[in-house]
Amino acid sequence: MHSESPIVALTGATGFVGHSVLTEALAQGYRVRALTRREQEPREGVTWVPGDLSDTAALSELTRGAEATIHVAGVTNAPDAAGFEAGNVAGTLNLIETVVAKGIPRFIFVSSLSAREPGLSAYGASKARAEKLLKASPLDWTIVRPPAIFGPRDKEMMELFRAARWGLVPVPAQGRASMIHVEDLARLLVALILPGDAVHRMTFEPDDGKPEGWEHTEMALAIGQAMGRRPKVIGLSQKALERVASLDNFVRGTKAKMTKDRAAYFAHPDWVVSPGARPPEALWRPRIETREGLRSTAEWYRANKWL
Repeated sequence: MHSESPIVALTGATGFVGHSVLTEALAQGYRVRALTRREQEPREGVTWVPGDLSDTAALSELTRGAEATIHVAGVTNAPDAAGFEAGNVAGTLNLIETVVAKGIPRFIFVSSLSAREPGLSAYGASKARAEKLLKASPLDWTIVRPPAIFGPRDKEMMELFRAARWGLVPVPAQGRASMIHVEDLARLLVALILPGDAVHRMTFEPDDGKPEGWEHTEMALAIGQAMGRRPKVIGLSQKALERVASLDNFVRGTKAKMTKDRAAYFAHPDWVVSPGARPPEALWRPRIETREGLRSTAEWYRANKWL
């Protein structure tokens, strides 16, 4: 790795998506300065910067010498709206202010499809507010709103793989959703660091290329197939999802995966990417077919004893 390789500042590098982005950035010859709350193993090409998004001194150190910022870190699950506000809105604003002050123009932000419907969930509302802050800045930004992300190291979708193993997969009764493999998403984010002119101040919604996305039952059966099972799929109404959330909250407290906020989000019938918002094909296209990706994800979970 040459000392003159360009430097990318990365938040969220220790998480599910960020881990893949870090690996891809290194593979493409970048050096990475990565924010972390816990001590990390040394890795060639990576400078770990201790701190978090509320720590402006750490953010200043994170962005030192960087040519671009990829902001992946975010709160996807919180017991209340204040948790999302602190992690997704205040944290993003701190990072924007840091890079504006340093004159680092390129900023790639991982938002969420939920930002399209900010009235549905506190999570979606916080992502929509973070997008607004970025759009109001003088930066050269690109916003990426991924749909359902799956792949090795994912703890969210893993719950469905686990359910499929038991032969029973609960899904929202109505609706469709798009999907994307984490490695395809990582490739897009790194491709956006030094792109052509077609992506400046644009919002993209990438996916696996399946028109109209996946019907929930179809997705559950595909996960079952990846696990070598044909599970029974149960369609849950919004009321039923809310009851599951109450139960999960009772059992797991603040560690609950299904919250009231998520129940409202999941029950919405349309989480399919907008065809007009896909990234330009000359820049990026998905490589990993979803059924194949689900199979290799199931293998990874098994090999790493996650299931």
